[in-house]
Amino acid sequence: MVASILSSPTHAAVFLLVIGRRLAASAFQIPIMSHREANNAGCPPIRMGDGDGPDYVGDKVLYSDDDVLTPERKGGSRPAMSRWDSLNPKIKNRIVKEAQERAIRNKKRREPASERKRRLYDQYREMQVQSRRDRHVERATPVNSRARSKLSDITPGGGVLRGRVISLTKFGAYVDVNTEVDGLLHVSQITRDELVDHPRAYLSPGDDVEVRVVRVDPESKKLQLTMLPEEILEEESVMKKHEANNDDEDDRIQLDEIEVDDELWGEIRRVTDYGAYVEIGAVCRGFLHFMDHPVFGEVKGSHPKEYMRVGDRVRVWVMDVERTQMRIKLTANRPAGLPGPRREVQWI
Repeated sequence: MVASILSSPTHAAVFLLVIGRRLAASAFQIPIMSHREANNAGCPPIRMGDGDGPDYVGDKVLYSDDDVLTPERKGGSRPAMSRWDSLNPKIKNRIVKEAQERAIRNKKRREPASERKRRLYDQYREMQVQSRRDRHVERATPVNSRARSKLSDITPGGGVLRGRVISLTKFGAYVDVNTEVDGLLHVSQITRDELVDHPRAYLSPGDDVEVRVVRVDPESKKLQLTMLPEEILEEESVMKKHEANNDDEDDRIQLDEIEVDDELWGEIRRVTDYGAYVEIGAVCRGFLHFMDHPVFGEVKGSHPKEYMRVGDRVRVWVMDVERTQMRIKLTANRPAGLPGPRREVQWI
């Protein structure tokens, strides 16, 4: 019967497949004994050598479960290497560092509010001291040195002096010009190109600068410096004398005499990032914003200096007068409310 079933190749292949699966399943069902169970069952340990040879000395045991791990290796005094000792030194340092940081965080959570406040205050004081050390500027000549010049020997309007910026404040910078006191460089004496809000936009402690003496007072120990070019200083000095003479003669226009929409002619004296100061013959200069100039908007992103230059004569109209703060706001665009020129049409 089996021969008749296996006569066809298809049946023979199926029979062999079934027999192969049963043999594989039976192989996994054979009980497997460990070395210790084999020893308890009477199985000898694995040995090397053959006792039947002429050179047989004794069996050599390669491995036996009877060996018990001890702190020290057999046959030597060197202790066994633990898992911590076997780690890479970099990994060990990282584990120690993480543990220390974790311990510090846990300690900070448990510390009282008073101790935490004191610790933060001490940290703040240390930061302040470090900030002062970073801002410290080394002077070329010691402060108490006799080589420093006296204020009585310095005359305003002299040559250019080399100095070093020592510190910055909101209103200016203190510069060491090798005199008995540091000179004050006001923010208005740094540049005329733009309005300087803080001297740190142009200067930093330790910078070497070239300055001129504007005013000196040996009795009060005060020294005023400037970084402006000599041409601008001469122009401003002439204008101050002219304004002083006009004030004495009472020829300048008073703010009470100026009304809104008044038409005036003036000359641009100073250009900043926001506009220009115009001399209109009044007790104070008027300010012309760059958006109130007729050329504004023709070139996008253009700076006011491109179409507002010092010395240009402009026709302006008064937009606002602040008598308490001595300010005059101007515009170069003709107000829409003013009557325009009359036009007559003659029919022929």
